[in-house]
Amino acid sequence: MKELPKRAADSNFFDPNSDEFVDRESTAANSEHKSLHRKSSKASSFLASFFTPTFSIFERHSSLFPDEDKPSKFRSYGWTTALKKLMGSGPMRRLQDHILGLNRAYTLSSTSEIWFLGKCYKLSPAESISNSAHGNSFAAFLEDFSSRVWITYRKGFEPIGNSKFTCDVNWGCMIRSSQMLIAQTLILHHMGRSWRKPMQKPYDLQYIEILHLFGDSSSRVFSIHSLLEAGKAYGLAAGSWLGPYAMCRTWETIINANKEQDDNDKHKQRFPMVLYILSGDKDGEQGGAPIVCIEVAARLCHDFNKGQQDWAPILLLVPLVLGLEKINPRYVPLLRETFTFPQCLGILGGKPGSSTYIVGVQDEKALYLDPHEVQSAVDIKMDDREADCSSYHCSTVRHLPLDAIDSSLAIGFYCRDKDDFEDFCSRATRLADNSSGTPLFTVLQSAQSARPIPDHDSVAVSTSGHIRMDDYSLAESFSEFDDQNQEGGWQVI
Repeated sequence: MKELPKRAADSNFFDPNSDEFVDRESTAANSEHKSLHRKSSKASSFLASFFTPTFSIFERHSSLFPDEDKPSKFRSYGWTTALKKLMGSGPMRRLQDHILGLNRAYTLSSTSEIWFLGKCYKLSPAESISNSAHGNSFAAFLEDFSSRVWITYRKGFEPIGNSKFTCDVNWGCMIRSSQMLIAQTLILHHMGRSWRKPMQKPYDLQYIEILHLFGDSSSRVFSIHSLLEAGKAYGLAAGSWLGPYAMCRTWETIINANKEQDDNDKHKQRFPMVLYILSGDKDGEQGGAPIVCIEVAARLCHDFNKGQQDWAPILLLVPLVLGLEKINPRYVPLLRETFTFPQCLGILGGKPGSSTYIVGVQDEKALYLDPHEVQSAVDIKMDDREADCSSYHCSTVRHLPLDAIDSSLAIGFYCRDKDDFEDFCSRATRLADNSSGTPLFTVLQSAQSARPIPDHDSVAVSTSGHIRMDDYSLAESFSEFDDQNQEGGWQVI
């Protein structure tokens, strides 16, 4: 599997034609950066000439497991495999980023705002890293970015099932990207959007418990081991790659199975929200834009709470295919707009065959967390507030052009309560209205009516522009849902 370019520069300076930048711990490091740039130009040139042909070999021979009936070919490229593993290791990648990045000076624009998981940051090249008191400053953005949970390839974990795989290099990036999105959902649910990773230990116990869920072990509920087991019906297998739709359905399977576990089981934790996967007509079989159906959402919340409350937190996953060989340009502005939603959880996407977790946008660039760095497996104990969590965070902000991402992707949104869901529906409706007839997804009151939300009599729009659903219409939705479901007219997804 081809990995995305691994390029970054250790700088707080900006350039409109940039690709990546890295957090610096102090402003004094900027002068050191300039000095290193002058001193290392020859070294950069030499290493660039070495790395480029080396990785071009990897592009031509991407398979690590040649056919068994060609032993001579395996011997010929055995050294290539070993070298690729060396170059793909964390220390070597950081060395490449540091040395090659100095010469290429990839940074972000100093004049354009960044939308990062629903929050806007206005950057300034003149500010210092210590000036983090300003909520929308560059330093504040870096603190926010590096607080997100980063999950990457791991090596040295227990074998997956009956296989011999103890590492997921070159095939696990979609699984890792999805783990990052779910981890962000749990952080948002339990700790809020303003949470930042503490600078010193002991850490928040809730934060440690979240990391514990994603450990690389069959005993962890959201581990790569558990996901592969849950996703067998969708083609998941150790050593193989899958797309965003199958990944979303795998999470649906594992979350539904987890609900049935005993709440007292120490190795399991009930997913604390409704999972609602959107699809088009007849579960996507007849195409069309995915539908947010308020009746379905209401029913799922009712079932989740066992009838005790009328609403619950909701995680919405929207798998999409926005083109054939590449993404249709008409969808790019719509994707960019989703990052302005307060409910935004980002996108599972990247380049073909190389998944990433896209968490923000600036101009025409998609900012992402990259799962392709290989790290050793670690075991975060559930109650270890002194644990070493450094491998779960990254300060390197990478990006790629928005119009270069794979057309097959999935968008995530989190709605904390009924008001938040109504706000999401209002924003999604406006986005669909501005899509020139090609929306990412649509919002409907019921699957049977097939009418947009603003046209439905039971829904009123407040002066703030938010869609409001009164108790009568919500109860009526439950009744209509039951009748339709018994007749087999449509399916809950």
